[in-house]
Amino acid sequence: MSTAVLAPVNSPAPVEASVTVETLGPVDTPAPVDAPPPALAALRPMSLAEINERAALVTRTCRKYLVPAELLNPLFAGAGERFGVLTIDGRREFRYSSTYLDTPGLRTFQDHRQGRRVRFKARTRTYVDTDTRMFEIKLKGARGITDKTRISYAGPPDRMTPEARRFLDDTLLSYGVEAPDVLEASAVTDYRRTTVVAFGGEERVTVDTALVGYRCGWSVRMRPDMVLLEVKTRGGLTPTERRLHEHGFREARFTKYGATVAALEPRLRGNRWHRAMGACLEPPVPSSLERARVGTPLTR
Repeated sequence: MSTAVLAPVNSPAPVEASVTVETLGPVDTPAPVDAPPPALAALRPMSLAEINERAALVTRTCRKYLVPAELLNPLFAGAGERFGVLTIDGRREFRYSSTYLDTPGLRTFQDHRQGRRVRFKARTRTYVDTDTRMFEIKLKGARGITDKTRISYAGPPDRMTPEARRFLDDTLLSYGVEAPDVLEASAVTDYRRTTVVAFGGEERVTVDTALVGYRCGWSVRMRPDMVLLEVKTRGGLTPTERRLHEHGFREARFTKYGATVAALEPRLRGNRWHRAMGACLEPPVPSSLERARVGTPLTR
């Protein structure tokens, strides 16, 4: 894989602070849907209810791997007896759009970049193909365990309703984390996801492609020949991870939100994700989409 480092971006031009809520939904021109790799197409369809029954894994360890798209076939070849794939109305690949909420000084980004052991992340997540939206809080504990909690959400994607604000405050209080006074939309990420689940419930593997991040009038894309795998489990290395290791791939330091902000905010450095960003992201470019206007450029 190429490890070319992203060139620095010029300081984005100032953008208006207000955001047109209606334009923060699905991407305007979705990329064409390619046929799934044969190995994934051969897996047994699974409903969302079955997946949640077998492997909800809300409290879990999550490890990420950046791999060439061509690896998917050998990685899941012959896995039909062990894995199924989330399927809804015949569809196996789904569009996601996440709007991240952070403080004006990007506290949650900074906490992750600095590797703080206890931290949180707040976002609204839109499941584009099923026209549903959730408000989610991801909590990271001292032992490296991720706990995700969420509620159904009918509000705009770029701000919290009073109900969501109460949910955030109560959740962080119970976790011993001080809730910030102000949270605002700081970045949007769009991508496509396929979810592969072990019948035994020991792991879920999400296959993310076509990632695009937006902030302050700019966008950054993942290279089309790259795939982000997230392995979610309650235990140690899974069979999928052992196969990844056999193919020479190790866990990558990478986060969609962190990489988006680090690539598009010239005053910050994403040193934790520097190597992974260089391996999988294209250079940032200006974007005229309304969704790219989220975020307030840092002035310090």
